[in-house]
Amino acid sequence: MTGNDHRCGALCANDSRAAALAVPFLIPIATDAHHSHRAAALDVLSGPARARHFGVASRDELLLHRTDPRRHALDGYDEYGVEVAGYPAGRSVAAARAAVTVETPVLLPLLNDSDPIIRIDAACAPATAADPDHTVRTALATRFATEHDAIVRAALLPAAAEITRAHAHPPTVRWFRERWQDRTEAPEVRLAASIGRRFLTDEPAPEDLHQTIDTFGTDERAHATDALPWMNAAGSGQPGLRRCIRCMLHPEEPEPWDDPWAFSL
Repeated sequence: MTGNDHRCGALCANDSRAAALAVPFLIPIATDAHHSHRAAALDVLSGPARARHFGVASRDELLLHRTDPRRHALDGYDEYGVEVAGYPAGRSVAAARAAVTVETPVLLPLLNDSDPIIRIDAACAPATAADPDHTVRTALATRFATEHDAIVRAALLPAAAEITRAHAHPPTVRWFRERWQDRTEAPEVRLAASIGRRFLTDEPAPEDLHQTIDTFGTDERAHATDALPWMNAAGSGQPGLRRCIRCMLHPEEPEPWDDPWAFSL
């Protein structure tokens, strides 16, 4: 990563207001096929539209973005918290999301880019957009139908789950069930589909979903799926897939650092 890439990431990580203002300028860089920092710009531009997503792996919060972050805030502050400068973070989140929404038509074509890394981040970024007409969801499903790279296919699923969680679409919930039950799919895809469906329904996880996750949730695949932005952000010092599985299916288990016996050997 170059110095410019580091500055790009630091800007979007350390000051929400500055990051929100940067998003409209990052998008032209990300969509310029000849720009040397397009991958870095695309990698970070959706972070400000998600706010507190680093270290988040719970069923209540992962793949969740709020369409109106101030809806319960009588004093102007909200559940996104407060920025380093003391301003309500939700205002910056809303501004970043609005910028992504406006530029969705230029971001979605990146789903067809020749670089799989670009395609992964191209799935992640528009998942934060407002999508009442299901344009983004449809584009993700369309790309999934033609995508051959297993990790990119896996990335398209949490993106579709995130946008569907914000804009309910029952056929997509059924589609997710078909994906994790499809034995012809790559294990990474079935894992991503299992996790995505778990966040789209309040129904108890069926036994075969547990079996799918237990069978394929190996250390090797946990490290492989850290290529997915959601899993990478959820990890908090450990493979994100492992943490999501524990928070999602075994919430009674303590985090490793909360276990008094974890370091007893």
